[in-house]
Order: sequence, then C-alpha cells, then structure tokens
Amino acid sequence: MFCRWLVLFCLFLFHTCLKSNAQQKNSIGIQLVDIKAGTFSMGSERGKEDADESPVHDVTISKGFKMSATEITNKQYEAFDPEHNKLRGKQGFSLKDDEAVVFVSYDEAVAFCAWLSKKEGKPYRLPTEAEWEYACRAGTTTDYFTGNELPAEYQKLQHTNRTPVPVSLQVAQTAPNEWGLYDMHGNVEEWCSDWYGAYVASPQTDPVGRQTGMSRVTRGGSHNTPVRYLRSANRQGMLPEDKHWLTGFRIVQGALPRTKALPAEPTPANCLQVSQQKYVWQKETQPVFEAPVTYVIKPDSSTGIPFYKHNHCPAITWCPNGDLLAAWFSANNENGREMTILASRLRAGKKTWDTASLFFMVPDRNTTGTSLVYDQKGTLYHINGVEAAGDWQNLAMVMRTSTNNGASWSKPVLIEPEHVKRHQVIAGSQVTREGWLVQFCDADPSSRGGTAMYISKDKGTHWTTPYTLPNTPKFKDSAIGGLIAGIHGSAVQLKDGRWLALGRNDNIKVDSVTGERMTMSISGDGGASWQYSPSIFPPISSGQRLVLRRLNEGPLLMVSFTHCPGKSTVEGMDFTRPNGEVYKGYGMYAALSYDEGKTWPVIKLLTDGHLRQLNGGAWTGMFRMDSTHSEPKGYLAATQTPDNVIHLISSNLYYRFTLAWLQQP
Repeated sequence: MFCRWLVLFCLFLFHTCLKSNAQQKNSIGIQLVDIKAGTFSMGSERGKEDADESPVHDVTISKGFKMSATEITNKQYEAFDPEHNKLRGKQGFSLKDDEAVVFVSYDEAVAFCAWLSKKEGKPYRLPTEAEWEYACRAGTTTDYFTGNELPAEYQKLQHTNRTPVPVSLQVAQTAPNEWGLYDMHGNVEEWCSDWYGAYVASPQTDPVGRQTGMSRVTRGGSHNTPVRYLRSANRQGMLPEDKHWLTGFRIVQGALPRTKALPAEPTPANCLQVSQQKYVWQKETQPVFEAPVTYVIKPDSSTGIPFYKHNHCPAITWCPNGDLLAAWFSANNENGREMTILASRLRAGKKTWDTASLFFMVPDRNTTGTSLVYDQKGTLYHINGVEAAGDWQNLAMVMRTSTNNGASWSKPVLIEPEHVKRHQVIAGSQVTREGWLVQFCDADPSSRGGTAMYISKDKGTHWTTPYTLPNTPKFKDSAIGGLIAGIHGSAVQLKDGRWLALGRNDNIKVDSVTGERMTMSISGDGGASWQYSPSIFPPISSGQRLVLRRLNEGPLLMVSFTHCPGKSTVEGMDFTRPNGEVYKGYGMYAALSYDEGKTWPVIKLLTDGHLRQLNGGAWTGMFRMDSTHSEPKGYLAATQTPDNVIHLISSNLYYRFTLAWLQQP
C-alpha cells in the first residue's frame, strides 16, 4: 500500500512539474526558467591566452529573472522576422524549426527582444555577461557545469575546421544543467548585452559591462570550435553588425539592472599625445641608408597588453603630423583565436619607436591581415580581416578611419560582411589617380590562390571587385582565373591606367636553365582580367612578402628576396659592384624601373655593407647583415613620406633610405 501511495505521489509531482513548466511558456512557445538571485565567483585564472577571464571576482545577482531554457529557434525568431527563413540552411546550417537560429546580428537580437516585450507587455532582453555565466554555472565552480571535462555527447565537432562542417543545431538534445538550461556549452554562441572590456578585481553587484566599446560579448562557444572555448568562464566577442553560422542568442525576461556601467577601456598608447600640428617636410636629396632598428617593441607584462611570441604581417603609413604608424598581428599561432592587432608609432623627429600597444581586437576571433593608408586629404584608413572563429580563411573585411592622425578611430564598419575566402587583407592599400581606394586580398588560403582586388569610388562606403572568370587559365599549372598571379600580391597603377602586379607562387618556368621566374600580372581593364608573363625576378616563398609601389619621384620600386632559404633550388642573385665586378648576394634587394616595369636597370642588395647581427622576428629570426647578405625573409610593407624618404618594415625591423642611395653605385 505504501509503495503504491509513493508511486502515485511521484506521478502527482511529475505532472505538477509538467504543468508548471507549461505555464512558463510564453506566447510564441519559449520555455522560461526561473533563475534565483545569488552570488558566484566570475571568471578563471588560466594562461595568457585567457587573461581576459581574470581576475576572478565575486558577483552578486541581486534579483531573480527568467531565462529561456534553450537558444531561440528558427520558428520562434521567424515569428518576429519571417524574412529570416531565407537564411535557413545557409552554408548548410540551421534548416529546421527547432534548430537554434543563426546569422543574427546583435541589433537584430535586440530588436527581437523589443518586439516580444511589446507583444507581451513584459520586459525581454539579452542577458548580461554576468547573468549568463551565473546561469551557465548553476552553482558549479568547474570549467563546465559537467565538471572539468565536457562529455562527448555535448560536443559537436569541437575543433577548428577551415571549411565549417554542417551539424544539427537542434536545441535541448542533451541534459540541461542543474537549473534547467540547455546548450549552455556549445551548439551556438550567444549574444550578451555587454560591451566587451576588462574585468575589475573588486566585488560587483549586477554588473552590466562597459559604457561603450568595439565588440559585444558572446558566450558559450559553438560547434566547429575547440572545446576549451565552451567553458563557463570563456569570453568571446563580435562586432555588433557581424553575423554568421556560429552565433545565435537566448533571452531573459526581467528589467535590465540599473547598475552604472564601467568606464570605457583606457585609450591605447598609440592614440595618446598625438600631435595635431601639420608637419613641415623638408625634401631629402642626399643618399641615405640608416641601420635597421626594431619597431616591434614588447610592452611590460604588467600593462596587460596581449603580446605574443609571433609578431608578423605588418602595415605602415605616414601621418600628416609627421609620425609613422605601423600595425601588425601578435599571436602564438597564425590561425589562433588569441590573435590581436598591435601598433607602434614613430613620432616626428624621434629615432625610437613607441612600445607596442593595442590597435584592434575582436575577442577570440582570428584577425589576419592589416592595411593602413593615408589618402593625403586628411583621412587615415585601417582595413582588417575578421574571422568567424579561428584560422584565416573565412574572413569578413572591416574598415576604420581617422581624421586626427590616429588619435581616435571610427567604429569598425563591415565593408565585406560575408565570412568567405578572398578577404585576407594585404598591406598596401592605395589611392588611385582617380581618388579611388584600392585594397588587395589573398583570394584563397592555399599556396596557389591568387590575389583579389577591391575598389571603392566613394571613400570606402561601397566596394566592388572587378573580378571576372575567364574561360581558360592564362598559363599552365594555374587556374586562378581573373586574379593577380600569386598570393600576397602587390600592385601599382601605371601611367597609362593599366595595373602591374607581382606576387608569391604561381610562378612561370622559363626554361631548364633559367628555371622559374616570378609572374608579372598586367591588367588593362581595371583588374577584371589579367595577362601573365615571366618577370626577371626569382620566386619567393614561405615567410616572404614583397613590396611594389611608385615613388614620389616617378620610378617604380620593387623590394623582394633573392631566394627563400630552405625552399629555393638556386640561392642568391648576381649583383654588380661599382668596379664592374659581379658577386653573389643573398637576401632582400630593391629594384627600380624608369619605364613602367619594362626594364629594371637598378637592382641593389639592401645593405650598407656593415657587419651586424639582427633579429628579423616572426619566421626570419637571427641573421647576419654584411656586404653580401641582407635580411633573408620577412613580410614587407612600405610607405614614402613627402620628404621622399622611403620607410620599409619587415616583420620586426624598420629601414629608412632614399632613392638617391638606391641609385648610388
């Protein structure tokens, strides 16, 4: 009798719970879970790549709220925006009614909450970052609510896939946490309401993040993502306008805390004490070659600036106040999600570069590819790639501008919002004689991917690509179509309006004696199609990127490398001394053309002959400079100031020289 009574009682409780849960569903079927007030330890103490999770600090959530048990689904979101149905199945993701909605920006998620609030007369919103972590942990202190490991049944391809692999995003297919919330670890990332910013050490009550910022916080990690990014404490971020296959959202019912937001993050050093006085340039006519100096200067670890072991892929421009501004990525791995863009300033009249400081970052997103240019009409342009996740294939392109010498920058604007190939930004943005902005990008992450061209005729507001695919490839062993031959391409507009470009790989074999030569690409239709022919220059390979530009004085300047150590079958090039003696030289050289690239009568090794031991950084490392050796590798970027001084940077070193020095025997 007692057992029978116990069974009936359990059934009663079960049906009572079902009824309670049913009563928690709102008008469009979103199940809401009560989250009670409480206090928890927010963050974690991990390695440098996760430094933004520290310091661990106590957070009190003073008032309870209701949170959606699952991420918002396609069916629920499309009750607000039926047009979103067109994005179902994009790139193979989220096709069914009960799969988590993706391809939703921050503003669209906020608009959904506003629509639902009006519809029901109750306050709906995105969770704060603190509320999200509190609810995810559900009283736990471990890496995941399941412990310090995430069981296999919760995992959906938890590794980086260069080409994302579609998986089901159906919600609530694994057990919820102790508070009844599903998919807090993985499935899709989720928008939070906070601007991303550093934590503070003191205890917080109902924190709401920073007053402003560049990125909005996302939490929880997603499919096609290493499992460590699914931890309760892991912090990610996205530009608010961005949207892709990794991110959706869940909602909270309850008023936003009235807590005062923390101040915006401190201004980085490269934006501080920037002179606004117009610099008076004095023409330099003498031969000048200055000993190379380091421009990548490590900041003190106490500053919290995310400086990693691999600093590479630079860009450089001059500013109207006389400063030089250089930017590059810093990472442990080139396809890492820890990557950030740092910058340094060489202030007018100074000989030493500033210490590196933060320039651009989207938390836990790879940001490969940076370019800088000054339009000589008052505006600096910064263009950068932003991945959906790690790696460096599926990049969107963002742009910022500055009209005060880089003392402040506009909010990033997605100028190419799709995360696809062809968006890996290459240093060397330029302004054409028509006043158009031109940006070059690697078209494919493979070694034979070619270089794409993007053009804006309205100062960066709208961009087009002139690319057309011809019926047949222009030369053997390459099917890059209407692209510049080779990745990391560098191009120059010729006086007759055509474009001339050089790049890495997609080389042309001349004959059995000469071997392969770097391909010269010529376009007579604004970049829509290209004709290819062998140049006189040897090919370059891994760890090397060339520069091609027009000098103020008129000649074309090309800076490249004699060979790639460990890759080239023939090492070095023949150079001629003033007395006519031919010698073998190794490393970085400069070439000049006075007839728009037809001939290159001046080819000079970039060294003054003095013996030095130098560190090229990145893939270059230590090397010897002397009368026959210059820097053997490096990603190059260059600018020329109005005084006609050429400023060249490799992955770690800054060179300063003049045309008169290049022309000197």
